[in-house]
Amino acid sequence: MPKLFDDARSYVLGDIDLELIGDRAKLAQWRHKGVGPAFYRLGRKIIYRGADLNAWAEANRVDPDA
Repeated sequence: MPKLFDDARSYVLGDIDLELIGDRAKLAQWRHKGVGPAFYRLGRKIIYRGADLNAWAEANRVDPDA
């Protein structure tokens, strides 16, 4: 699968690229429930690594032919 996110980049809330997987509210719900992609909490700032986002996307891939 082509990478959806740049592995070497860090993404913060408000980055337009994060809208690909969900808006701020959806990401907040996932963090609260512990079901979304891995993230770092540095004070009040939330940071997602591109490699973690790609791993999460691949883990949630659905193959309709399977």
